[in-house]
Amino acid sequence: MSDLGMTVQSPADSLPDPAEADNVEYDPSFAQLREYSRELETETEFGSPAYVSEHRSRNADATKNAVDDEFTASDYQVIETAYDAAAEREMVCLDRRLGRHPENSYVCRLFVPKEHARIALAWGKLLEPVEGDREPDFYTVQLPDRDEVAVRVVPESGVTAVLGSDYTGEAKKSFLRLFMFYAKQQGGLGLHAGTKRVDLETDDGMDTVGQVFLGLSGTGKSTLTAHGLDLEDPEEATMLQDDVCALRTDGSVAGSEGQGLYIKTIGLDADEQPELHEAATHESAVMENVDVDADGTVDFDSDEHTANARAVVQRDHLDSADDEIDLPEVDQVFFITRNPAMPPIAKLAPEEAAAAFMLGESVQTSAGDPSKAGESIRVVGTNPFIVGSKGEEGNRFRDLVADLGVECFVLNTGNVGDRDVGVDDTVTLLREVSRGTIEWREDDATGLTVPASVPGMDVSRFDVADALEDHEDRIERLRTERRTHLARFEDLADEIEDAVY
Repeated sequence: MSDLGMTVQSPADSLPDPAEADNVEYDPSFAQLREYSRELETETEFGSPAYVSEHRSRNADATKNAVDDEFTASDYQVIETAYDAAAEREMVCLDRRLGRHPENSYVCRLFVPKEHARIALAWGKLLEPVEGDREPDFYTVQLPDRDEVAVRVVPESGVTAVLGSDYTGEAKKSFLRLFMFYAKQQGGLGLHAGTKRVDLETDDGMDTVGQVFLGLSGTGKSTLTAHGLDLEDPEEATMLQDDVCALRTDGSVAGSEGQGLYIKTIGLDADEQPELHEAATHESAVMENVDVDADGTVDFDSDEHTANARAVVQRDHLDSADDEIDLPEVDQVFFITRNPAMPPIAKLAPEEAAAAFMLGESVQTSAGDPSKAGESIRVVGTNPFIVGSKGEEGNRFRDLVADLGVECFVLNTGNVGDRDVGVDDTVTLLREVSRGTIEWREDDATGLTVPASVPGMDVSRFDVADALEDHEDRIERLRTERRTHLARFEDLADEIEDAVY
């Protein structure tokens, strides 16, 4: 080993200073980054660049962090390999600001080889430029052309090395993973979640409801976070964050990405998702693994390259996106699932909500493991990027929502038995939950608190006992599976494990 050492304490001393290194081009413009990537680009009919990567999802199986995994000399060697390359190869380097909150704002520095500048182009459009002379807090070196596929993270040092993958999502998540880790160090909790602010008219004037949506990529989190809930002026629903945020002990939620969103585009529909479609078809977007013909024609319905096709879009082109990214106060948290044994919405007590957090039930999407897309999956916090004890995360979540008096719900955006829950149904439920107009009842079939009546909606058609064949056996099997799952987490509080629904 060289002076990098086994602890990676000082990345600034081991990585080249981009202001002085001859092999590093520091802070090139988006136009320059695009020009460097011209040979790999297909220009779309909208004038935006489109690229096809070799890797089309994250390499979770090849990722290790120094907190949860046993780090050997070979793991540190992966980082040293990346550092050495950054000092020798022709690189581009970009600094960006992650988050705006005074206590949850970080400077991120990304190094990529010049021939892979498209990664920096897409990533750079997600985050805001750095103001002032702040030194980086987090560093990532990404070397797509290495034969070995490996992602190594040293959280305490703010260091990530990505070898062998040219997927933009690896660069993006390398920094968001650390954002969430540091939120937990401060007593809060990092969340793989979107946030929105809902402003409603009441007899006493305007009232604001802060909402947080937890869900795996591809389950509707972006769609629901960006949806205007069909409100009319002066009422409005405004998106603050789409992907990762930090729940703080004072009830505020700090955002992370201030400039763009990294959205899934498969099936992107102008009628059902008009704002996202408009942003994705603007010339400022950057498409990754979207099916684009040689003449520039874009087909969002095609999975020619992957079902995990993506686009980086700009917040400026989303009418529902606010200038702010921080939520001053959270009132409601929603867990998005697609479990056919669940009602379209259910209200949860704090221990039940913590159990839902630990269960993280959904279906596998192409953003995780494309070979298992559509299969049932459980991911704690619907967050594949947790660093540290998962049981402690569940305990922390329970304590925070209980202390803050946050209402929690599980939201099924898939099917109840054989009955589809459409976007309009979900929007109606969200709007009326925001208004507080739903009447609730205890459901004998599921043991959950479910709607008895919802203004503007016949919620009785989603009765689980009626819609789900053999509902008693299926629900009992589900409870058994859930208990078995929660029993895996030694650090999880007993009352959360006992609250399984």
